[in-house]
Amino acid sequence: MNVRLYALDGCPWCEKATDALDEAGVEYETEWVEALHSERNEVKRVSGQRGVPVLVDEERGVTMAESANIVEYVERTLQ
Repeated sequence: MNVRLYALDGCPWCEKATDALDEAGVEYETEWVEALHSERNEVKRVSGQRGVPVLVDEERGVTMAESANIVEYVERTLQ
């Protein structure tokens, strides 16, 4: 599975997304981002914005932000 999570260390919303992926047993790669929004160019390139978490599911062509959306997607699609 080709799943990538863009996250910031210590971010509680990122932890929710990580917990959902871990609980579902999803294999994924974490891309740790810079604390400064202005330095999150990779996140902006893939999602159009600089906030995290951002989930990229290359296999399904899905890119999404917002932890609640990511948790719902993981529970409905990736389990």
